[in-house]
Amino acid sequence: MRGSRFLSSALRAQRRAFSASPRRLDSYGFIGLGRMGYQMAKNLQSKLSPSDSVHLFDINKDAMQRLAEDMRTSQAGGAVVELADSAAEAAKDADTVITVLPEPSHVKAVYSRILVSDLTQKPRIWIDSSTIDPSTSREVAKWIFDTNQGEFVDAPMSGGVVGATAGTLTFMLGSPEELVPKIETILLRMGKRVLHCGLQGTGLSAKLANNYLLAINNIATAEAMILGIRWGLDPKTLANVINTSTGRCWPSEINNPVKGVVETAPASRDYAGGFSIELMTKDLKLAVKAAAEVGAKLKLGAPATRVYRKAEKYPKYQGKDFSVVYRYLGGKHRDGPS
Repeated sequence: MRGSRFLSSALRAQRRAFSASPRRLDSYGFIGLGRMGYQMAKNLQSKLSPSDSVHLFDINKDAMQRLAEDMRTSQAGGAVVELADSAAEAAKDADTVITVLPEPSHVKAVYSRILVSDLTQKPRIWIDSSTIDPSTSREVAKWIFDTNQGEFVDAPMSGGVVGATAGTLTFMLGSPEELVPKIETILLRMGKRVLHCGLQGTGLSAKLANNYLLAINNIATAEAMILGIRWGLDPKTLANVINTSTGRCWPSEINNPVKGVVETAPASRDYAGGFSIELMTKDLKLAVKAAAEVGAKLKLGAPATRVYRKAEKYPKYQGKDFSVVYRYLGGKHRDGPS
């Protein structure tokens, strides 16, 4: 059954104004309306022409209804919004399908259901912005190729919910060169930067390599801060030394784990917001798995993963920014091993 359509009178007038234009109408499917996908879909819809359409789907029907209402009331204009009853329905008439899903298993399940449906063959572009392992992404890309359903690219993002809401995300794109200009236009409706990393799968490889380094740097920064503080150094003085010396890194300068060192860091608001420890654990596990598949030895991967997995088991740390590992490792109110 076709979903509900939301059109304001102003939108209808705008659509009639476009009816004489030779421009082809574009149809989008957007699947996955979690914390990131919700905001990305909202930005995409608002920046499309009223002659375009966006078909939304999520297993959470309340999220679908809430987003449709947000889109309807937030501005006059933007693409027509329709609610789909399934992922297959969201993709059926779409020229471009965007997916933002939690885990590799979800990505495989959604795409397998779509491809076994009565999906007509057309040169669609499938953009998966889920953070999964590159091998799973390449497997799904092969499914798309084998069924002659267009091109599948990976475009994981960086910037968190804040960036998704503000439309300032950075996308790491794995795509054939010839598709980059078209895909970049789509992604820039949801972000501010697109970094083309190479062929399909390389966007995920780049993101996981970066997040592996981030995870290690975060632990090292926490330990260095604990060490200096126990030696009697003032936290801000120590951070200033690190950040004007060779130890400088993002966790020390921007996301320092000690309360009060960086007023805008999650540590200064009881580690609320930011990049959750659960997501860091997930990304680290994916990086270690992907490394093993290509024979790369990550000596720090296993011990770092253990630290995050143990820390996230404490209820007081669940949902907190990953810099809360400082507290687990021996910072103020220590709960874990030092």
